[in-house]
Amino acid sequence: MTDLRIRAAAPEDLDTVLAFWKTAAEGTSISDDRDGVERLLARDPGALLLAERDGELASTVIAGFDGWRCHLYRLAVRPDRRRLGIGSALLAAAEERFVRLGGRRGDAMVLRRNESAHHAWRAAGYAPEEHWRRWVKPLGA
Repeated sequence: MTDLRIRAAAPEDLDTVLAFWKTAAEGTSISDDRDGVERLLARDPGALLLAERDGELASTVIAGFDGWRCHLYRLAVRPDRRRLGIGSALLAAAEERFVRLGGRRGDAMVLRRNESAHHAWRAAGYAPEEHWRRWVKPLGA
């Protein structure tokens, strides 16, 4: 896929990314706002990876590493660009980032109801760990 460009997001990409998530990502998050993504980029400038094809945003993934664990969020592919290997290429770039940073295992946040995502993650070599459950508490206002 020689026409695919993968790069880290820059502050000027944020409005495009937020609009992209509204159409390409499954579900929403309390952090899906400009302030949340600006904080991500300020703390870890290489965490939000973008895949562009034909000059347009085709896919995103957040590949966050906290020094101990590797976390994947917001793997989203534009609906008309799915099943072309774009998400796989972007995920491979995220995994390469983790290895460079010293990460040893990646984990992904995947909605239980998002069956099409389950197939994609399994194809990429990931498997659910049913003995774990995510516990959450919204913070702040």
